[in-house]
Amino acid sequence: MPAVGVLDGWRFCPRCARGLERARGRVSCGACGFTVYANSAPTATGLCVDDDGRVLLARRAQDPQRGLWDLPGGFLEEGEHPLDGLRRELREETGLEVEPLEFFCATTDRYGDSEGAVATLNLTWTARVVAGDAQPADDVSELRWFAVDELPSDDELAFENNAVVLSAWRRRQEHA
Repeated sequence: MPAVGVLDGWRFCPRCARGLERARGRVSCGACGFTVYANSAPTATGLCVDDDGRVLLARRAQDPQRGLWDLPGGFLEEGEHPLDGLRRELREETGLEVEPLEFFCATTDRYGDSEGAVATLNLTWTARVVAGDAQPADDVSELRWFAVDELPSDDELAFENNAVVLSAWRRRQEHA
Protein backbone atom coordinates (compact mmCIF):
# COMPACT_ATOMS: atom_id res chain seq x y z
CA MET A 1 0.00 0.00 0.00
CA PRO A 2 1.41 3.44 -0.84
CA ALA A 3 2.48 5.57 2.13
CA VAL A 4 -0.04 8.30 1.35
CA GLY A 5 -2.54 6.34 -0.80
CA VAL A 6 -5.85 8.15 -0.47
CA LEU A 7 -4.10 11.54 -0.74
CA ASP A 8 -2.13 10.75 -3.91
CA GLY A 9 -4.33 12.97 -6.10
CA TRP A 10 -4.24 15.95 -3.74
CA ARG A 11 -2.13 18.73 -5.28
CA PHE A 12 -3.74 21.95 -4.01
CA CYS A 13 -5.11 23.04 -0.66
CA PRO A 14 -8.93 22.82 -0.51
CA ARG A 15 -8.99 25.94 1.72
CA CYS A 16 -6.69 28.41 -0.07
CA ALA A 17 -5.73 26.66 -3.37
CA ARG A 18 -1.97 26.87 -2.70
CA GLY A 19 0.29 23.89 -3.42
CA LEU A 20 0.39 21.14 -0.80
CA GLU A 21 3.53 19.76 0.81
CA ARG A 22 3.85 16.00 1.25
CA ALA A 23 5.21 14.08 4.19
CA ARG A 24 4.80 10.41 5.08
CA GLY A 25 1.07 9.80 5.50
CA ARG A 26 -0.09 13.40 5.22
CA VAL A 27 -0.34 16.54 3.12
CA SER A 28 -0.20 20.07 4.50
CA CYS A 29 -0.41 23.64 3.31
CA GLY A 30 2.40 25.98 4.37
CA ALA A 31 0.25 29.01 3.58
CA CYS A 32 -2.85 28.39 5.73
CA GLY A 33 -1.82 25.46 7.94
CA PHE A 34 -4.37 22.96 6.61
CA THR A 35 -3.21 19.37 7.25
CA VAL A 36 -4.92 16.07 6.48
CA TYR A 37 -3.72 12.55 7.28
CA ALA A 38 -4.17 9.40 5.23
CA ASN A 39 -6.01 7.14 7.67
CA SER A 40 -7.68 3.80 7.12
CA ALA A 41 -11.45 4.16 6.77
CA PRO A 42 -13.20 2.47 9.71
CA THR A 43 -15.85 -0.18 9.17
CA ALA A 44 -18.13 -2.13 11.51
CA THR A 45 -18.88 -5.77 10.72
CA GLY A 46 -21.26 -8.28 12.28
CA LEU A 47 -20.38 -11.92 12.82
CA CYS A 48 -24.01 -12.94 13.29
CA VAL A 49 -24.47 -16.49 14.52
CA ASP A 50 -27.89 -18.14 14.89
CA ASP A 51 -29.08 -20.71 17.47
CA ASP A 52 -27.88 -23.52 15.17
CA GLY A 53 -24.31 -22.15 15.14
CA ARG A 54 -24.49 -20.86 11.56
CA VAL A 55 -22.98 -17.54 10.45
CA LEU A 56 -24.78 -15.04 8.19
CA LEU A 57 -23.06 -14.02 4.96
CA ALA A 58 -24.22 -11.55 2.31
CA ARG A 59 -23.60 -11.85 -1.43
CA ARG A 60 -22.48 -8.49 -2.80
CA ALA A 61 -24.81 -6.97 -5.40
CA GLN A 62 -22.36 -4.25 -6.48
CA ASP A 63 -18.69 -3.74 -7.15
CA PRO A 64 -16.22 -4.01 -5.72
CA GLN A 65 -16.34 -7.80 -5.64
CA ARG A 66 -19.89 -8.17 -6.97
CA GLY A 67 -21.22 -11.71 -6.57
CA LEU A 68 -18.82 -12.73 -3.80
CA TRP A 69 -19.70 -13.47 -0.18
CA ASP A 70 -19.09 -10.84 2.49
CA LEU A 71 -19.72 -10.42 6.18
CA PRO A 72 -22.53 -7.87 6.62
CA GLY A 73 -21.39 -4.42 7.67
CA GLY A 74 -19.98 -1.28 6.19
CA PHE A 75 -18.30 2.08 6.59
CA LEU A 76 -18.92 4.20 9.65
CA GLU A 77 -20.38 7.64 9.14
CA GLU A 78 -18.41 10.60 10.44
CA GLY A 79 -18.67 10.73 14.24
CA GLU A 80 -20.75 7.55 14.40
CA HIS A 81 -20.10 5.15 17.28
CA PRO A 82 -18.96 1.78 15.85
CA LEU A 83 -21.76 -0.18 17.56
CA ASP A 84 -24.37 2.25 16.22
CA GLY A 85 -22.80 1.84 12.78
CA LEU A 86 -22.92 -1.93 13.12
CA ARG A 87 -26.63 -1.86 13.99
CA ARG A 88 -27.38 0.60 11.15
CA GLU A 89 -25.44 -1.34 8.51
CA LEU A 90 -27.02 -4.69 9.46
CA ARG A 91 -30.49 -3.12 9.38
CA GLU A 92 -29.80 -1.54 5.96
CA GLU A 93 -28.29 -4.66 4.39
CA THR A 94 -30.32 -7.45 6.00
CA GLY A 95 -33.48 -5.98 7.55
CA LEU A 96 -32.37 -7.44 10.88
CA GLU A 97 -32.05 -5.75 14.23
CA VAL A 98 -28.95 -7.08 15.97
CA GLU A 99 -27.43 -6.80 19.39
CA PRO A 100 -23.62 -6.73 19.42
CA LEU A 101 -22.21 -9.25 21.90
CA GLU A 102 -18.41 -9.16 22.07
CA PHE A 103 -15.63 -7.53 20.14
CA PHE A 104 -14.17 -10.28 17.94
CA CYS A 105 -11.20 -8.74 16.11
CA ALA A 106 -9.72 -5.85 14.14
CA THR A 107 -8.29 -6.39 10.67
CA THR A 108 -6.97 -4.19 7.89
CA ASP A 109 -7.74 -4.56 4.21
CA ARG A 110 -8.37 -2.66 0.97
CA TYR A 111 -11.76 -1.75 -0.50
CA GLY A 112 -11.97 -1.18 -4.24
CA ASP A 113 -9.91 -1.89 -7.32
CA SER A 114 -6.16 -1.38 -7.32
CA GLU A 115 -6.38 2.17 -8.73
CA GLY A 116 -8.92 3.56 -6.29
CA ALA A 117 -8.62 1.17 -3.36
CA VAL A 118 -9.23 2.59 0.10
CA ALA A 119 -7.34 1.25 3.11
CA THR A 120 -9.82 -0.01 5.73
CA LEU A 121 -9.75 -0.76 9.44
CA ASN A 122 -12.40 -3.46 9.95
CA LEU A 123 -13.88 -3.79 13.45
CA THR A 124 -15.82 -7.03 13.91
CA TRP A 125 -18.24 -7.97 16.67
CA THR A 126 -20.19 -11.13 17.28
CA ALA A 127 -23.88 -10.30 17.24
CA ARG A 128 -27.24 -11.95 17.71
CA VAL A 129 -30.43 -11.22 15.83
CA VAL A 130 -33.09 -9.74 18.10
CA ALA A 131 -35.79 -8.85 15.54
CA GLY A 132 -36.68 -8.83 11.87
CA ASP A 133 -36.70 -11.18 8.92
CA ALA A 134 -33.54 -11.58 6.86
CA GLN A 135 -34.11 -9.88 3.50
CA PRO A 136 -31.30 -8.75 1.19
CA ALA A 137 -31.34 -4.99 0.70
CA ASP A 138 -29.09 -2.03 -0.06
CA ASP A 139 -26.00 -3.50 -1.80
CA VAL A 140 -26.78 -7.17 -1.02
CA SER A 141 -28.28 -9.63 -3.54
CA GLU A 142 -28.56 -12.70 -1.28
CA LEU A 143 -28.31 -13.66 2.38
CA ARG A 144 -27.47 -17.14 3.58
CA TRP A 145 -26.69 -18.85 6.88
CA PHE A 146 -23.61 -21.11 6.69
CA ALA A 147 -22.63 -23.88 9.08
CA VAL A 148 -18.94 -23.95 9.98
CA ASP A 149 -18.34 -26.87 7.58
CA GLU A 150 -20.26 -25.18 4.72
CA LEU A 151 -18.38 -21.87 4.55
CA PRO A 152 -17.44 -20.61 1.08
CA SER A 153 -13.82 -21.05 0.01
CA ASP A 154 -11.51 -18.05 0.34
CA ASP A 155 -11.76 -17.34 -3.41
CA GLU A 156 -15.54 -17.00 -3.02
CA LEU A 157 -15.11 -14.30 -0.35
CA ALA A 158 -15.13 -10.62 -1.27
CA PHE A 159 -12.22 -9.43 0.86
CA GLU A 160 -9.13 -10.84 2.53
CA ASN A 161 -10.40 -9.77 5.95
CA ASN A 162 -13.45 -12.03 5.46
CA ALA A 163 -11.16 -15.05 5.20
CA VAL A 164 -9.20 -13.97 8.28
CA VAL A 165 -12.33 -13.43 10.39
CA LEU A 166 -14.09 -16.61 9.25
CA SER A 167 -10.95 -18.68 9.78
CA ALA A 168 -10.65 -17.37 13.35
CA TRP A 169 -14.37 -18.03 13.92
CA ARG A 170 -14.00 -21.57 12.53
CA ARG A 171 -11.06 -22.29 14.87
CA ARG A 172 -13.05 -20.97 17.83
CA GLN A 173 -16.02 -23.19 16.93
CA GLU A 174 -13.82 -26.27 16.60
CA HIS A 175 -12.30 -25.66 20.05
CA ALA A 176 -15.57 -24.85 21.77
